[in-house]
Parts: sequence; C-alpha cells; structure tokens
Amino acid sequence: MIKGLVLGIAVAASITACATTGPRGRTGNQLTGTCAGVCDHYIECKSGHPEADRSRCLQECPEVFTDDDSRVGYESLTCADAVEYVDGSQRSART
Repeated sequence: MIKGLVLGIAVAASITACATTGPRGRTGNQLTGTCAGVCDHYIECKSGHPEADRSRCLQECPEVFTDDDSRVGYESLTCADAVEYVDGSQRSART
C-alpha cells in the first residue's frame, strides 16, 4: 500500500504535463479539481461503472491528489489513462 501511495504521489506530481486542458470531451462536464470530480471520472470510465469503487476512491483521493492542479490533471485524462493510473494496465476502461 505504501509503495503504491508513493508511486501515486509521484505520478500525480507529473500528471498535469500529460493532461489536456478544458472541459472533458466525453461529457462536456467542466473540470472540478475536487475528489468528487476525480471519482466521478474514474467511475464513469471504468467498465461496468462499479459504484462500490466510489467509496474507496473518495477515501484515497486526498492522499494521492493533494492539490487542485493534480485533481484537474486526473480529470483531464482519457478514460483509458484514468483507469490505468488507478488500477494498472491490466484493467479495462470504457472506450
């Protein structure tokens, strides 16, 4: 868990360099910079939309994304990248 958290923080610090700006193309929602927005993006992108993952996401989000910029960066990711960031490359995202 600690290794994953450290890796998550390192990736979160560089995530804005990989992200696009502006509203999310998939739904047109504005980027929020909040953990609720991060988790909405993750759940919407994940195959099957597993609502059970929302509470885990909301609990871990403040530890991984410590500022508005990193949260906006995550919300800007494509679905494939958003799911891979959280679950690793073996999980499938909604396309």
